[in-house]
Order: sequence, then C-alpha cells, then structure tokens
Amino acid sequence: MNNRLVTQLAYTTAFVFTLLSLSGCVLNYSTISSLSDGTSSCCEESTPELVSGPMIGHVSMRSAQVWAQVDNAADLSVSYWKEGGEESARYSDSKWADSKTAFSAQFELSGLDPGSHYSAVLVANGATIGDTINIDTQVLWDYRMDPPEFKAVIGSCVFINDSIYDRPGHGYGGEYEVFESIVSAEPDMMLWLGDNVYLREVDFQSYSGYLYRYTHTRALPEMQELLKACPNYAIWDDHDYGPNDGDASWIHRDWAQEAFKTFWANPSYGAPSGANNIATAFRFSDVEFFLLDNRSQRIHHNNKTQDIHVLGEEQIDWLIAALNKSKAPFKMVAVGGQFLNTVELHENMANFPERQEIIDRIEEEHIHGVIFLTGDRHCTDMSRIELEGGAVIYDLTVSPLTSSAYDNTDEPNELRVEGTTVPFRNFAELNFSGPRKNRSLEIIVKDANGVEVWTETLIAKEL
Repeated sequence: MNNRLVTQLAYTTAFVFTLLSLSGCVLNYSTISSLSDGTSSCCEESTPELVSGPMIGHVSMRSAQVWAQVDNAADLSVSYWKEGGEESARYSDSKWADSKTAFSAQFELSGLDPGSHYSAVLVANGATIGDTINIDTQVLWDYRMDPPEFKAVIGSCVFINDSIYDRPGHGYGGEYEVFESIVSAEPDMMLWLGDNVYLREVDFQSYSGYLYRYTHTRALPEMQELLKACPNYAIWDDHDYGPNDGDASWIHRDWAQEAFKTFWANPSYGAPSGANNIATAFRFSDVEFFLLDNRSQRIHHNNKTQDIHVLGEEQIDWLIAALNKSKAPFKMVAVGGQFLNTVELHENMANFPERQEIIDRIEEEHIHGVIFLTGDRHCTDMSRIELEGGAVIYDLTVSPLTSSAYDNTDEPNELRVEGTTVPFRNFAELNFSGPRKNRSLEIIVKDANGVEVWTETLIAKEL
C-alpha cells in the first residue's frame, strides 16, 4: 500500500471516528442542531484531540490571530512566548469551544513586539496539545528602512473528495500535495481566493452541514503544515457561500457568513464599517490587500426585473475611497470572479455594469498600482488593460488548487496576456521586493508539484 493511500486512509478513519458519537463527547454533526445551548460539559476534564490547526490568521506588528479545532467541547487557550523567553510565556484569553463553533476557537495574541519571533502552542483543559507554531510579527519599517521583501501565495478552488456525499463518478478533487508544495515555497502569507470549501447539496440545507463541510476540508492531512506555516487570509465565492452561483437571494446568507467567520481569522468583517458582508483590508509590509465580498449583495445577471450588481454601491464606494487613499505601490484587490476578462460568460464581471464603473472610477481618480486577484474559473490566466491616462490594471486569476481544471484558452478574452493560461492544478507566488520607491512584483505560477510554469515581473511605477 503506497504512502499516500495510507495517509488518506488514516485521514478518513480519524474523520469518521470524529463524527461517530456524542457519547464520550466525540463530535457528532447529526446532533449539533439539537444542542440548544451549544455546550457539552461531559468533556471538561478530559484532553481533546486536535482535529485541525493551529492555524495562523492575521498577523500585525502588535498582535496575531490563531485558530484551532478539537474533537469535543473544551476550554481552550494559547500559550505564547517571545524567542528565548519560554519561561515567561503568556496566555491568551480562554475560549469555551462547543458545538456552535464545531469545537473550534480563535484567539488574539496581544502585546507583541514588531519584527519579532514568537512561539505558541494550544492549551486544552490545561494540557498542551498539537505542535508548537512559529509566528513572526510584521516589521516596523516606515520612516526607518526600505520595506521588507515578502512572498505571498495565492490560489482558489479547493475540492476535497467525500465519496459518501459526492456526486457519483470519478472524484472531482485531487493532487492534494499542492499544499505541501506551497509550504516548500516558504510563503510569508497565504491568500485563499474563494471556493475554499465546496458545499454539497446535503450541506447547505442546515448550519450543521456548513460546519461539517468546513471541518472535513480543514482536516485534510496535507493542509495542516500550511495552516501553521504563515498567516492565512481568505475571501469566498459561491461554493463556500451556498448553492452554485449563489447571490443575495440565498435565504441562509447568515449561515454562510457565520461559518466563514468561524473558520477563518481575517482582521475584520464588514467593509465599509458595519456593512453586512465579509469584506476587509489589511497591510502586509508596504502592500495593501482589499478583500471583497462578491456574494452578499449580488443580484444574478440573469435577473430581468432588478438592477444587477455584484458588490453594490456601498462596497464600491468604500473600495474606490480606500484605493484613492492608499499610498501602497501595489494595491491588491481580491474578489472571487474574474474582473477584466471581456467575455460575458459564467459569472465573469463582464456580465455586470459594475466592471466598467470600477475601471472608470480608477481612471478618474488617477489611481495607480491596482492588481485584481481572482479565482473561480478552474483555469489560471492573466489579463491586462491600459487606461487612457496611462494607468495599467492587471487581473491575475489563479485556479484551481485541488478542484478539476479546464482549458479556457479558446475564450475570446481580448485582454489576456499571451502565454499565461494554465489548464491544470496550480498556485502562484507573489514576490514583492526592491527599494521603497522602486518596488517590483515577481509572479511565478507553479503546478501542484511546485514546478514553475510561467513567470512575469511587474514594476510598480509602470502601473
């Protein structure tokens, strides 16, 4: 029996065991919805097993987010210490992990120093469990030095086979070693570009179904080292929102948002402040990332009696104002579906008036350095448009990570950069480097095994 089959068998066995019975306080998703108070006190004194993580979330100069999931109800916290100072370890606030969060919890490690190395370990009912993770806070470089170089990895469309609930036939997912290849690339951050889980028909009819699907995906053995390796950020698309091509009409948008917030540790949710979406923004070194929500306000483009849109005016106004205010050399805008592709196909932004509105407003405000990061299409490629005022906008689509791939070469996309189509599973490295006033971005697309497919370098002052 080969090693990969053994690993997958162990994963399946462990996951099935995790779902078997609530007696003895083992996670049982068939009973989650019936636990009205969300607690399970029978496990308070026992030590649970780790299901997935710990995962590093948003990391700033002063704080870090950590997420973890165990197999039964427990009192969880994180012990953390600065390099060389384990004897003076501190603890995060404790969290009671119960069925309402699929026995997961998030923690903020506060009071950190910029540009420092920390270690952390999960504590469950007073006992440490799982591996020690390493966290590097962001460097305070402003007014002191050139911004640090860093590497971001991006990708979308993560389908993990689940034969009990999948459609009959050949498994849609595969090449899970892509996550190990990403770890080998030594990223400083990972940005998941939507369809990070694939809700099946059996899942999105109940909130416990959402929790099941997220848990099943997140527990993949090949994914565990990536969760620990660097800060992880995410947007969503339709398959981690609800039904295929889901939009604002989806009655259980609240389930989708709650599950997303439960399993990811982004810096915030709701942009502009208080908006009913999962949008946010953050800075990493000198680069700013704007993470958009393309589902919560969406009116499907086939609707004939309503004004169709994807982001909505409130989110667009916030985005344009934030881009205009930004002094970052590269302004990375993450959104689930392709932005620049000129073909009015599937859920491309070309189906919506908002695409041209955003382009026009970027030109009117003389905003430079905008790059869209997109997924959805199960095929990687890059598009480019030069505006009349001289600004250049790129759209880098990176898809899929483990879902089945397709070849979109024959689509008549008028803005495609020749030679960038990749019709198989892949990911992309974004290497930001150079002095403050002459920053560059090297894009390297690699296959699931980490072999380079193509590379392109963009210079900030040429955008």
